[in-house]
Parts: sequence; structure tokens; C-alpha cells
Amino acid sequence: MKLQHYLGGLEGLGPVSTETRVFVEQWEKRIFGIHTAMMALSTQIPLPTTPSSFRTVWTWADLRKGAESLNPFDYFRFRYYEKWLGGISSYFISHAYITQAELDALTEEYYADPSKPLPSDGAAAIDARIVQYLVEGDSPKRGTVVNHAFAAGDAVQVCDVPTVEHTRLPGYLRNRTGTVETVYEGAYTYLCDTGPDGIGAAMPVYCVRFDPVTIWPGNTEPNFAIYADLYAHYIAAPAAAQQSA
Repeated sequence: MKLQHYLGGLEGLGPVSTETRVFVEQWEKRIFGIHTAMMALSTQIPLPTTPSSFRTVWTWADLRKGAESLNPFDYFRFRYYEKWLGGISSYFISHAYITQAELDALTEEYYADPSKPLPSDGAAAIDARIVQYLVEGDSPKRGTVVNHAFAAGDAVQVCDVPTVEHTRLPGYLRNRTGTVETVYEGAYTYLCDTGPDGIGAAMPVYCVRFDPVTIWPGNTEPNFAIYADLYAHYIAAPAAAQQSA
């Protein structure tokens, strides 16, 4: 079983959590801060050089790939920021920032003494770059010139592309037919490769409207539609999608 970032439309996952707090425990704030710092220090971001030893690329997609690589039973067992912690830890190990043995040893130290002080070293240049990143962000829009294969009002069918690490395609939309609502100007990228469903190069993005009855047969709720922003390689003309299936 391969998990997907979007689980909407799946049944049998238990009651929906009504928790409204962004951070339930203090350690979750620290995990969010680590993730934010990693994004700000990522090497593809054109910001001033710092003394940080972080030397690789980290994006939202990398965070999601890490969480989705969990065993499916663990994925549903762990809480939101526990999945973040798992993904970040796996990334640091796979990129040789720390070994599994070193991480295990540090974990045991803090289990034995929860009051042990956390590392507090820092550098003003690193803090400044993180603040600048938070102010400026990192837009996925690129200046690439692209030809749009579809126009507003065109019927399209969602493809059933293979997924290995991560996908931006909701599972419940696969093979469904919708109508292009908006053609976004320019081209966009997800900032990193997400496996064979292909987001590495910049490409067009379309907003597609779906009638809910095509997704959930029997739905009779009026004045209701589903909208999804989809990369160009996720959709095709209905006949072409059937031929490629």
C-alpha cells in the first residue's frame, strides 16, 4: 500500500479529529521550527551564505515524502508532528548528517534525563536568513514559457499516474472527468522531484471543477462542486486518458 498526501474520500479511517490547536505540545513548536530552518537554509534558495552546515535541499515535498514512507499502520497511529519528526530524522540519517546509532544514543540520553538541556548554539547570520526567508518565501512560479494544452471550459480526465515517493494528485480524483475552470498564467514546479509522476520541470497548472456525483455516485447536494489545482501531466483529454490507461 502506498499512502498519498491527500486522503480525502477514503472511508473507515475513524472519527475526524476536531482539535483546533496548531500545537498541542511544546515539542511540536520545535519540530516546526526545525523544518522552517531547513527550508530557509536549503541550498536552492538564493539567500546570503551562512555558517550553517546544512548543505542539501529540503522542501515541503521532502517533508511529505518522509512522512509517507512510514509503514501505513504507523502513519495512521502517529500524530501529525510525530510524522514530521520521523520524516526529518530519516532525512538527516539518509544525508549523513547523523547516523542511526548516534540518533539512538541521543534519544536514550533524553529518555534517561528529560531535563537535560537542549542545544542552544546559534549564529546571527543563520537567524537573519531564516527571517528573510519567512518574509520573502519561495514561489513555485517559474519564468518558463509553456504552451497550454487546455482552455477554460475544456473537458479533461484525470490520469492514474504511478506514485512512488509522493504525489500532488488526490487519489479520489484519479480517472474522474472534470472541466477546466481556470488556466493559470506561467509555469510552476513543486521545487523537487517527487518520483515518476514527474514533477521536476516547470509546467502549466489548471484549476479543474468536478461534479461530486462523478466522484460519489448518489450525491444529491445542490450547489456543490469540487475544485482542484492540477499539474498538466495529471490530466488529459478524455479519449487520450482512456487510451493511456
